[in-house]
Amino acid sequence: MALARAWSVALTGVQGQVVEVEADLAPGLPGLTIVGLPDAALSESRDRVRSAVLNSGEPWPQKRITLGLSPATLPKHGSGFDLSMAVAVLCAGGGLPARALHGVVLLGELGLDGQARPIRGVLPAVLAGAEAGFDRVVVPRANAAEAALVHEVTVWPVGSLRELLVALRGGRAPEPWPDAGVEPPTRLDDRRAGRRNQPSPAAKSDALPGAGGGGVGSGEAGFDLGLDLADVLGQPSGRRAIEVAAAGAHHTFLLGDPGTGKTMLAARLPGVLPELDRAAALEVTAVHSVAGVLPPDCPLMTRPPFQDPHHTASVSALVGGGSGIARPGQASLAHRGVLFLDEAPEFATGVLDALRQPLESGHVTIARSGGVARYPARFLLVLAANPCGCATSGAGAACTCSPLVRRRYLSRLSGPLLDRVDLQVRTEPVSRAELLADRAGVEPTEVVAKRVLLARERAADRLAGSPWRTNAEIPGRELRDRWAPARPAMAAAERALDCGRLSARGLDRVLRVAWTLADLADRSRPGADEIDEALYLRTGVAR
Repeated sequence: MALARAWSVALTGVQGQVVEVEADLAPGLPGLTIVGLPDAALSESRDRVRSAVLNSGEPWPQKRITLGLSPATLPKHGSGFDLSMAVAVLCAGGGLPARALHGVVLLGELGLDGQARPIRGVLPAVLAGAEAGFDRVVVPRANAAEAALVHEVTVWPVGSLRELLVALRGGRAPEPWPDAGVEPPTRLDDRRAGRRNQPSPAAKSDALPGAGGGGVGSGEAGFDLGLDLADVLGQPSGRRAIEVAAAGAHHTFLLGDPGTGKTMLAARLPGVLPELDRAAALEVTAVHSVAGVLPPDCPLMTRPPFQDPHHTASVSALVGGGSGIARPGQASLAHRGVLFLDEAPEFATGVLDALRQPLESGHVTIARSGGVARYPARFLLVLAANPCGCATSGAGAACTCSPLVRRRYLSRLSGPLLDRVDLQVRTEPVSRAELLADRAGVEPTEVVAKRVLLARERAADRLAGSPWRTNAEIPGRELRDRWAPARPAMAAAERALDCGRLSARGLDRVLRVAWTLADLADRSRPGADEIDEALYLRTGVAR
């Protein structure tokens, strides 16, 4: 009997756990058995691994082979265990020295010809290996740039099983990366830097990139960097709401007639947001890697993502789901970015209400028969809606629907959901004179983005030492105890609470917006002006 061990990583959500792959060769009828809760894709590895080994010029042991994946109680899924299983079998058969596998994590799928093929979730898998103390990781060449984002490990990119075996037997790394034909990791926005000030004709379009698909979008960063906030004329309150939303990460509801710029405002919000720091960039990249939508040539996402699902999206598509281990949905793909729901009342009520939990907690937890997956989902929600389902207002004909019909249409947005939205702004139809007059005072995205960045830095200084990063994350109790405005400044908000225009949760959100307004104005504490503006931004939309 011969026994050998290799190591790989199993993912549950974006959390990885190192898995010990044991290969046992025993006398008996030749065959291969995999134990340790494998899924269907992993069970099929027996055929892929055997063909890959034979087509790589290696002998296949004619013995009874048992592959054990430990811990045995952890569900394993996917084809990323192929490399580790092939190497473990060959090591058990004497084709590799056991010391060659010490401190090495192997990730990758094998083709029948022995080629190493890319897999999903490499970044969180490599992070798990580094945290467990491994100092080398073997990945397919197509995943090398993504794996190299983790500086604590040495990356061995391989193109085939044969190449890996040569490297392990010689104790030397394969052809050094990035000289192996893979470009070093670049930021997603580096390749578009030249376009920031040179928008394409399509950049001026009001249509959102990726509309209907709900994916990353048509651009590499999920939105077009050429979209400029200065294009939205005649809506100063809408532009102000976008600035405040970006500065404090406040959820926003835009209500207005068709053609008043709601979609244009939402599409330009990502350009106002600051770039992601390294920790946030790795979080976002990990989610997109697990979902399989990470561009292979630009693995590190440094710009906030933008997701705009179609109104026919299901609950599983929006918050995540699927058989076995649940996959991330649009809410998680929008982590640290923007989730835009255009024509929000057209979404199913259950779909919208499914967002209530991630809006509060910042993550999505999905239980399935294959295990429980937890994905981050701290996004900035933007809802857009027409006042009525007929959508005739502002289109040359007045709406003839009764007030009851209008109320029924907007009531599809439940009260508990809207109560979690900090900014509720009305966009009014604009005349030609207003369009012309607004040209002189409108500010481009670059100017607004700088002001937003300064406001975020002021908030970060104030919140240093706390678990919160933006004003929208601060709990109401902390706002009232540690960062309460002066009592006279709260007069208007308290009157709104007494007469029922505000709920207790709504009052907390007014305080959060007021602090953001103070940060934008470089004031040390919100005053009556900030409280009044925050109250208007909160209650300015009639439900």
